[in-house]
Amino acid sequence: MPSEGSLDISKVRSFFPSLSSETPYIYADNAGGSQCCQPVIDRIVDYLSNSNVQPHGDYSMSKISTDRVNLGKETAKILFNASSGHEITFGSSSTILLENLARAVEGDLGGEDEIIVTGEHEANAGPWRRLAKRGGLEVRYWHVTPIKGSSNPYAVAHDVNTLLPLITKNTRIVAITACSNILGSVVDVKSVVKQIRAKVAEKGAKKVEISVDCVAYAPHRKMDVRDWDVEYAVFSFYKRSQVYGPHIAALYTRFSTLPNLTPLTHHSPLPLDKKSYKLMPGGPGHELPYGVTGVLEYLLSISPIPGPTSSASLSEPGSIYCDPETHTRLEATFAAIAKYEHTLVKRMLEQLTSERFAKRGVRIVGEGAASERRQPTIAFVVVNGETGNVISGKDIVRVFDAKGNMGIRYGNFFAYTLDTLNPRVNVNNGLVRISLVHYNTIEEVDRLVEVLDEALGVQLGRQRPRL
Repeated sequence: MPSEGSLDISKVRSFFPSLSSETPYIYADNAGGSQCCQPVIDRIVDYLSNSNVQPHGDYSMSKISTDRVNLGKETAKILFNASSGHEITFGSSSTILLENLARAVEGDLGGEDEIIVTGEHEANAGPWRRLAKRGGLEVRYWHVTPIKGSSNPYAVAHDVNTLLPLITKNTRIVAITACSNILGSVVDVKSVVKQIRAKVAEKGAKKVEISVDCVAYAPHRKMDVRDWDVEYAVFSFYKRSQVYGPHIAALYTRFSTLPNLTPLTHHSPLPLDKKSYKLMPGGPGHELPYGVTGVLEYLLSISPIPGPTSSASLSEPGSIYCDPETHTRLEATFAAIAKYEHTLVKRMLEQLTSERFAKRGVRIVGEGAASERRQPTIAFVVVNGETGNVISGKDIVRVFDAKGNMGIRYGNFFAYTLDTLNPRVNVNNGLVRISLVHYNTIEEVDRLVEVLDEALGVQLGRQRPRL
């Protein structure tokens, strides 16, 4: 039995059909896409089977479709802790939603306006960089810096003290990531935003809006856009984000910003000034917004605090959408997730930073200790002790691939600006990443470490791979 406030890992895993396969598989590339839980699958099948018509019509089946799509918005509202479903926009990915947002904001920028972005994932940086190029604006990068006191040159993190000097009287947009998809380090968004606001006031900037990329944050910590005091935030339901949903993403846009955004939609007879629909030139399949309601059901089903889990409607008795304890129960869920994932992080980092692995060239990229701000996305390089060069990540991962029952990954993970690491790393091939979530187990961690040990032996010419 799990202790009070803890996850019941057996119950967690029972929600995922892929984890009950007769041929067990270790899913350790969750940062690229997590497994889908059964309530989400059920919703998608139900929608396509029983209500697959165009919403927003006057006929009865269209009204059912509309209600189901709106339930998806209410779900995202709760997960963001937004004020209204009108602040929610759905899209096929966080990348496209941020691109749409940048284009909608474009008409409200100009002159000497400056944009600050986290120097990391392309989904967060790319749209704003392209906007700046179109408008002749300056882009400033909040790059990672070495962690003080560490002898590992790849131990880096984002330090707010290097962000604040980037703010000037011309700062207009600050786009940060709440958690790195490579470093695995969680940013204290509320604290950082508060310091940004103070520096903005000091510099006399007229209007500054803050956007937060929560793609690598949402599966591990609870989002709270109102408490953070941000204008925009985004996450993907399938990228571990609020795991474990369909291939769809959600954008939060603070209600007060909507009138200033340029509509991107087709001509509409409806007033769009205060509707997030204006940011959705083409939405995802309607079954997907309804599918995400299963994510909320899942998260509440594994909460240490018991209560209703039904997400069938907004108003039926016992619905999670009108339960005053839903927010509290979600907080308890994420506290339990963080507590459990800490055991995974601790187990893996203790082994990968041990003398045995250090002597064989393993260097963690990011924090090497299992602190409260560390989530279980663990990237590393392997350094050749004789040449000092980083060994090909592809060659390391090849040994995992040969097992046929586990998956990790190598590459840049669309975080191109991490080529600022020193000593330099070929970000297309040098980095290896193991990314876990709360359905992974300690036993899986130990097995992954065992195969890594074997892979290192192969690369150092000590043995042949064991199949």
